[in-house]
Amino acid sequence: MSYREGHLFTSQNQEKYSRIQQENDSDFQHQHIHINYSELPKDDLKSLWHKTLQNVIHGICFSIYEDGQKPGSIITEAQVERRIKILQPYAKWVRSFSCIEGNEHVPRVAKKYGMKTLVGAWLGDDLELNEKEIEGLIAMAKDGLVDVAAVGNEVMYRKDLTEEQLLAYIQRVKDAIPHIPVGYVDAYYEFSHRPMITEICDVILTNCYPYWEGCPIEYSFEHMRSMFESAKNAGQGKRVIITETGWPSEGGAFKGSVANAENAMRYFIDCQNWCKSNGIENFYFASFDESWKTGPEGDVGAYWGLWDKHEQLKF
Repeated sequence: MSYREGHLFTSQNQEKYSRIQQENDSDFQHQHIHINYSELPKDDLKSLWHKTLQNVIHGICFSIYEDGQKPGSIITEAQVERRIKILQPYAKWVRSFSCIEGNEHVPRVAKKYGMKTLVGAWLGDDLELNEKEIEGLIAMAKDGLVDVAAVGNEVMYRKDLTEEQLLAYIQRVKDAIPHIPVGYVDAYYEFSHRPMITEICDVILTNCYPYWEGCPIEYSFEHMRSMFESAKNAGQGKRVIITETGWPSEGGAFKGSVANAENAMRYFIDCQNWCKSNGIENFYFASFDESWKTGPEGDVGAYWGLWDKHEQLKF
């Protein structure tokens, strides 16, 4: 996910979140462990980041590509297994983004290592590839490899398909695997803007990125929480999963958002503490840094991982 015009963090957001931070809110969905980062030494921040990860997070988005690889590269099962083995001690669930070109190995290997799976069919403007993705998702679900199925990722944002085409794909998958929750992944606000998509989904799969809305790190937690609440309100009681959220560890700044190691650690800690305290399912983006993403997202695209591109923990 990248910058979306019309959803930038504003001074009104800042005033709102400043007031919220000063309130003593006891509501369940607002339970949060407050940490004064300005008084936390750098070594203590790293220790807290490690402790948060070692406590086991709900889910993580699987980064499949090594240096020199990109979408379209064929990925081996051995490569997927090596990376799943690294992630397995730290996360209960793994999210995959495609069902072809080696991505189909992800849910199979994840199940081998006892992880649950959110499996995505990547949909675009190539209808032949879409057929392969949809058939792959249905086949894996019938083989018992899918715990939650995602039909498409940010398709409406990219305008690759019409809403009617997307709805038909979602209904097709729902009909084929009625025993498995089926949803569609997009930014939090799409679920209030597109009620027909929200209605057809069994589960709301929302991406929440304060970074891409230019939010300063000190307000990022409140902004992420507001994004989640927007998707939750649109869902009207449906299960809501945060399918992507994260903060890059380097690569510059975007408006008020600054990509650096300290902010990446802060955001991860706050996000995981809040989600765990409130029973919110979330998939952190991402597992490993991927160099190919510098093209579509600029320099920060290569630095969203908890592990670097050499598969070493960053901090």
